[in-house]
Amino acid sequence: MKTLVVVPTYDECENVGPLLDEIRKLGVPDLDVLVVDDASPDGTAERVREYARRNGFGDVLLREGEKGRGHAGREGFLAALDRGADRIVEMDADFSHDPRYIPSLLSGLDDHDVMLGSRFVHGGSDTDRALWRRWLTTAANAYIRLVFGIGVRDANSGFRSYRREALLRLDPKSLRSPGPAIVQEILFRAHRRGLRVGEVPVVFSDRVRGDSKLGWWQLWQGYVTVLRLRARELFGGGS
Repeated sequence: MKTLVVVPTYDECENVGPLLDEIRKLGVPDLDVLVVDDASPDGTAERVREYARRNGFGDVLLREGEKGRGHAGREGFLAALDRGADRIVEMDADFSHDPRYIPSLLSGLDDHDVMLGSRFVHGGSDTDRALWRRWLTTAANAYIRLVFGIGVRDANSGFRSYRREALLRLDPKSLRSPGPAIVQEILFRAHRRGLRVGEVPVVFSDRVRGDSKLGWWQLWQGYVTVLRLRARELFGGGS
């Protein structure tokens, strides 16, 4: 069973090599990594290519079009399907998503179509960030669950796994969000299309190296996207 880990990146040259090391050490059979890089000026793509030459592990998809987490995620999903992946994992490169949880995300696909790495189920935590950021995350999750009418605890998690059949049903080519709101858009589609969504506990850690790309504007876009998706559903615009 072929597994591909999709990692969207922008300026993550300090993290991408160690991340590939940690994923490779997991020893998951027939697993590889595709880094989807938004033409990072810091040489992230070159770092991945060098790693792949030395270790025979990992690959990079260098994007030249419009930048954004959503655009990169969409292209990564399509590439994973084109490469014949049976299971797809998506995660960030900054080690806020710890690779050690990948086996749990994959085993959860035995009973579910989509698995979320969750900070808010028993055994998960989000204690490595400033208190105001934890409050904001908690409020955002409550808002998304209320608007979408879903029961998952960590609706904002971008650490996920998918069965191939589920990703095909989600139709990644038609995803619209250009930025981080793609994670809410996908969750909304999964809910509407009756996919079985599960959660496994993860411990979220703040990045140590590099700078975060998530600012107030991206957060605001996410809240607006949630309302837009719900309004489109209510007024017959589809998903």
